Amino acid sequence: MIDQNAAATIGRSAELENDPIRPEDVLSGDPRARARTWAVSADGTTSHWMWDCSAGSFRWWFGFDETVTIVEGSVRVQVDGEEPVDLAVGDAAYFPAGRWSTWTIDDYVRKQAVLRVPVPRSMSYVARVLGQRKHAR
Repeated sequence: MIDQNAAATIGRSAELENDPIRPEDVLSGDPRARARTWAVSADGTTSHWMWDCSAGSFRWWFGFDETVTIVEGSVRVQVDGEEPVDLAVGDAAYFPAGRWSTWTIDDYVRKQAVLRVPVPRSMSYVARVLGQRKHAR
């Protein structure tokens, strides 16, 4: 059970659970994905994941805004209509919700991901006012 009101951490080698890619989305190879949710915001709009996958290529729908940081391996992500992006250890990327993409993994990839439910534009002002923070330097 995830405590939404407590600080959370996850180790680099945390155990993950099978998270199969839909067979109809696999383009090549036999990609095997695993994942684990390790934190969720109190309002339920943001979740933090560890995810990994073996070699293969597949289609992926971004149903949420997703920010990823690669912690092991590498991946090529091509969002439909955009140039492909190669991501390796230490690289980060943001993918807005509502887009299809193709993921190509030559060997293995492990990522940290932050998924956020997109806020309707009509609610964005309220979210910005309530969410304003000054960052300490």
